[in-house]
Amino acid sequence: MIPELGQYALILSLCMSVLLGFVPLIGAARNNALWCGFARPLAVALFGFVLFSFLCLAWAFYSNDFSVAYVASNSNSALPWYFRLSAVWGGHEGSLLLWLLILAGWTVAVAIKSDNLPDDMRARVLAVMGLIATGFILFVLFTSSPFERYLPQMPQEGADLNPLLQDFGLIVHPPMLYMGYVGFSVAFAFAIAALLSGRLDAAWARWSRPWTNIAWAFLTLGIALGSWWAYYELGWGGWWFWDPVENASLMPWLVGTALVHSLAVTEKRGVFKSWTVLLAIFAFSLSLLGTFLVRSGVLTSVHAFASDPDRGFFILALLAIAIGGSLLLYAFKASHVKSESSFGFVSRETLLLVNNVLLTVSCATVLLGTLYPLLIDALGLGKLSVGPPYFNALFVPLGLLLMISLGVGTLVRWKQTSGALMLQQLWLPGVLALVAGALSVVSLPEFPGVWVSVGLVLAWWIVFTGLRDLFNRVRAKSSPFGAVFKQSRAYYGMMFAHAGVAVLVVGVALVSTFSEHSDLRMEPGDRKAFNDYEFVFERMDKVDGPNFHSDTGVIQVLYKGKPYTTMYPEKRLYTARNNVMTEAAIDPGLFRDLYVALGESLDGDAWAIRVQYKPFVRWIWLGGLLMTLGGILAATDPRYRKQARRDMAAQSA
Repeated sequence: MIPELGQYALILSLCMSVLLGFVPLIGAARNNALWCGFARPLAVALFGFVLFSFLCLAWAFYSNDFSVAYVASNSNSALPWYFRLSAVWGGHEGSLLLWLLILAGWTVAVAIKSDNLPDDMRARVLAVMGLIATGFILFVLFTSSPFERYLPQMPQEGADLNPLLQDFGLIVHPPMLYMGYVGFSVAFAFAIAALLSGRLDAAWARWSRPWTNIAWAFLTLGIALGSWWAYYELGWGGWWFWDPVENASLMPWLVGTALVHSLAVTEKRGVFKSWTVLLAIFAFSLSLLGTFLVRSGVLTSVHAFASDPDRGFFILALLAIAIGGSLLLYAFKASHVKSESSFGFVSRETLLLVNNVLLTVSCATVLLGTLYPLLIDALGLGKLSVGPPYFNALFVPLGLLLMISLGVGTLVRWKQTSGALMLQQLWLPGVLALVAGALSVVSLPEFPGVWVSVGLVLAWWIVFTGLRDLFNRVRAKSSPFGAVFKQSRAYYGMMFAHAGVAVLVVGVALVSTFSEHSDLRMEPGDRKAFNDYEFVFERMDKVDGPNFHSDTGVIQVLYKGKPYTTMYPEKRLYTARNNVMTEAAIDPGLFRDLYVALGESLDGDAWAIRVQYKPFVRWIWLGGLLMTLGGILAATDPRYRKQARRDMAAQSA
């Protein structure tokens, strides 16, 4: 009965989304305040019905209702309750329902937090989000319903959740990633609403900025969590594989980063209006493209959901409508948009434009490397693999250029900066960066190569240009120390995000260059030296989990001859699917990780054991967390709310 209620709630949510998509939109076009006023209650009703449907599916998992086909395919009575609940989004159908829930959540959040928006603008934004929800609800109902039953026959036991997904990372990674993916629908909705209303001014950029910043922060966190999960769960010790599905999340992040910066220019200087709208369209379109790649079955990946090709065609149709319709509207409206001011060649506007171009070109290189093999295969021209050498060869130089422009753009002024003033601002951070970078390279065990050395110098460049900018802001104040605490949240959000880039680059550069590994054959009692450590294989234990049996190694680690820690790598056999999984043992640290993974059992009592030394690998995720914090600080700056109220008062007057 409860699954049927969930299905009925989905049908009712479709009715709400259709009404939300058309009634307020028509009301805004006809200047009908009554019809515009339906937007908020319809958004709340949409969220309520989708939430009820999601809770019905969660209950089916929690209660082991194996008459529901999706539950039977992705759960098992021996599965711990927390993994049964996270299994709700462990497969195709449930993850799309989670997508819908998050979309409905963003919609109701905009409805509740939009008091400072003009009624017609709010109506158009919510209507666009209602139309997006309509497409995805139709997709779920007609191709991917999670409530289909095995009746009258039903299995007595479920097939179990994929062992790779029986992990804390699955509980947090997909929701955070989807919050970012779907969050760009808000920026998209504001852009389309601005085009429809002809109100492409600084105000719409200001209204859109907090939502875009928070969506970008969630996507950043989701990508960082995905990298962290791959590192410790897949047993290879890698943190990024240029996997096509990883690329599917990176592409909207790159364009979203460009959008965040472009919105700032549009709000402050009234330029880049058309470009900002285009970036908003592309950011959400790339989110939809990522959904198509993951859900259509065209990719094979540890992250992908193999799926019926009919589902792929449905999403492709949604993608074509969203991109085609929005670009058609853009073609009609954007040509009438004029910039409100001009700027010189040496200015912050120019550097932010360079930033945008580099991010967009970086996204294009990733898009080409991801889609080109699929195109070659579809045309019957053979199989082609595009791997890390392609991406690294193109992406690394673009990233280094981006770091240079980031530092320069922090210190130049809006509108125009003289060459003499620019040199005055940049020479000291440049010298300090060169000195600090050289000292960093010298302190390493060996020369890391040109690219890594340049990366370390540029990481310091970002730090010192940021500090110089802060110094410029507070030095003229009567109380410089107090002025440090009076800077806006948006400013410190920028500082944290840029610092996160520097930390990330250091982590990537050093772990990629100085990682060490050794494949060992060890029997109980064996001692093997590795780096400054000695590994003593004490014994193998048999451990039974809730739904698996584990061979657990007990490995004593000595550092320079003294006991340091004990590590417990595992080889697990999940009984429901008879799958064998590797659970690595990791000793984490701020400056290095020790990583031990069990391989196959060998003759006698011997085991193949891989030990790895990962310097600065944690800095990769620390950088991601700093960028996330920066996005959240920027999004919560009260200036946006205060200015929105002033905009509202000005329009009312």
